[in-house]
Amino acid sequence: MPYHGGACFGLPSEKVMKTIYLSLGSNLGDREAHLRAAIERLAAPDLRVLRTSPVYETEPVDYTEQRWFLNLVVEAETDLFPMQLLLRIGRIERALGRVRTVPKGPRIIDIDILLYGQAVVRSATLEIPHPRMAERRFVLAPLADLAPGLRHPVTHKTVREMLEAAPAQTVRLIHSGLRCPTSTQP
Repeated sequence: MPYHGGACFGLPSEKVMKTIYLSLGSNLGDREAHLRAAIERLAAPDLRVLRTSPVYETEPVDYTEQRWFLNLVVEAETDLFPMQLLLRIGRIERALGRVRTVPKGPRIIDIDILLYGQAVVRSATLEIPHPRMAERRFVLAPLADLAPGLRHPVTHKTVREMLEAAPAQTVRLIHSGLRCPTSTQP
């Protein structure tokens, strides 16, 4: 195999899959249908949905004068880089009708990157792990259903520990989860 300045040519490149966790929420229209549509659109050759958490109904935080949300967490594998993933999520949100008018306000769909493997990303447009993840029961409760022992890459606290320490918020289990044709759930 010829060697050219640090790169070996002729070998097939293997894609490195990272396990990611995404938080999905909706509080407009048919909330469950919006969650299902988002999960279906996430699935692609470069992003494989592995599992979805149970669905929770949660009271809004920050901007409280709005309808309650349905929330869940998706565990997936991807070979997209973090910024590519962020762009894909933005396209999905727009395709499903999300319009950003009121900060923290009502939305058809909201998809946040919680964790991307053990990566820590800090840029003007993206922070991973999600910077407010430890303060949000609506994120931590469904994440704990999937990976209670998963450790935050910066604080090293487990999801279960973060949930126990999170501020009070009403989070009600609605049902065991959404089954989507793209999911590999049994």
